[in-house]
Amino acid sequence: MKKKNQIKTEIEKLRSNNFTTKRATVNALEKILYKSFKILDHGFVRVIDYMGNDSSIVQAARVSYGKGTKKLNQDKNLINYLISHRHSTPFEMNEIKFHIKLPIFVARQWIRHRTANVNEYSARYSILDKEFYIPKNANLKPQSKYNNQGRSGELSNEEIKNYSKILKDNSKIGFENYSKLLNEDESGKIIDDSKKGLARELSRMTLPLNAYTQWYWKIDLHNLMHFLSLRFDPHAQYEIRVYAEVMMEILKKWVPLTYESFLSNRLNSITMSSHGIEYIKSLIKRRKRVPKNISKRELETINKLFNC
Repeated sequence: MKKKNQIKTEIEKLRSNNFTTKRATVNALEKILYKSFKILDHGFVRVIDYMGNDSSIVQAARVSYGKGTKKLNQDKNLINYLISHRHSTPFEMNEIKFHIKLPIFVARQWIRHRTANVNEYSARYSILDKEFYIPKNANLKPQSKYNNQGRSGELSNEEIKNYSKILKDNSKIGFENYSKLLNEDESGKIIDDSKKGLARELSRMTLPLNAYTQWYWKIDLHNLMHFLSLRFDPHAQYEIRVYAEVMMEILKKWVPLTYESFLSNRLNSITMSSHGIEYIKSLIKRRKRVPKNISKRELETINKLFNC
């Protein structure tokens, strides 16, 4: 893998380029193009390329050419209508490409979003840097008693210290064994001239899931918003949510009108079942009749809204 200083030099060179184009560009996004936003201890997100802006969505919806004579407020209303009525095609016309560095266990969770084009760093071809993710003490928590796929509660200081040490020691051992199998140190120097070393595609098996990988991730705007609606959610795992938080800020710079509508119609709204609607009607009439088939989570959401 390229060294950090070499990568930094390449990024600075890319950011110094000034290309002329007739395609739609966004000044706010151009300013951060190729810029790395640090996440966790060794991760980052940066925008490599993009296509389209808010006007591109409007043009796709109207199948027109150029900006036309429509006012900004009309564009805003149309985008809001499209999102609120779940019209996805116009948003699929915009695309964005990210370069992302993330722990392998986060990548395995992330890749479940099968609506992007992905090209990942190959540990069969290259050697991974000795970088692994260790959670901060504040993020070390026990298994939730109410959510089978989450964490909540507090650990004692002694437990935190012991668990953190186990994670660090296991990671170090994994990378030490990786080097032994490869018969190469971190600089690529042969450790023992009398040994051939094991192939990279097999040596990587000893690497821990908190080792870092990288990929290029290209996705259209519609599916990006779907990704963010799930991973920016408070219930999402912390280690993937922090990536979503940065990407939300990038979305805001890229398509501000769409971002505003996305907040209003998706993130800050709720979807209600017929049982939920029935329950709300009973609350309005001050009868509070709980339908038999309403889910526990929906019931909790409604009660929270009505301070029940």
